[in-house]
Amino acid sequence: MMPLTMARPGETVTIRKVTGRDEVRRHLAELGFVVDGTVTVVSEIAGNLILQVKESRVALDRTLANRVLF
Repeated sequence: MMPLTMARPGETVTIRKVTGRDEVRRHLAELGFVVDGTVTVVSEIAGNLILQVKESRVALDRTLANRVLF
């Protein structure tokens, strides 16, 4: 498994695991980052990611994106 920060712009990946404390995992789940969900990387700026999750675009900084594994 690799962290979401390793995905390239335009790539669509399937989430395999979300790590971190309970409140971090809950926050990411509320944003749509759930196991077996798909995420498309829209763009990357200085390690921070713009992601397409379901019908929404979400920005994650590098530390949160490293908690989502594909």
